[in-house]
Amino acid sequence: MLSVIVDAREAPRRLPALLAQLTGGAVEGLVREVFIVAPHSDKVQAICEDMGAEAADTIEAALAWAKGETALVLPADLRLRDGWIEALTEHLAADGGDALVSGLSEGGLLSKRPYGVLVARSRVVRLENPDLKRLRRQLGLRPLRIG
Repeated sequence: MLSVIVDAREAPRRLPALLAQLTGGAVEGLVREVFIVAPHSDKVQAICEDMGAEAADTIEAALAWAKGETALVLPADLRLRDGWIEALTEHLAADGGDALVSGLSEGGLLSKRPYGVLVARSRVVRLENPDLKRLRRQLGLRPLRIG
């Protein structure tokens, strides 16, 4: 089961749409827990309470508190593709290892696609100040895309 960490520091208003998508993963038994990384506010706290998520100040703290062996770190503005639950389940069952998870782009044909990182938590729990770019670079993740 996955520990999902959503970095909402740059796009907190986009958070509810991603959390709604993650609910399907929880129902299917793929998502164990969700952490929301964002500056503390009443709005973030209310979202956490409504969605059963935990608030964290940093990705580093969320990784330390996570219980799952595998972490899925996503930006709040990412939209998962149809079939993401099945794709991740198959990838994990095949012991596919660390990967980038590409999301849908809402900015048109030439816009940059958002991505998340699927990674064994044991590989990143000791990294200082991890963010998505740093995780991708330090772990040497190739553009294997899931979902």
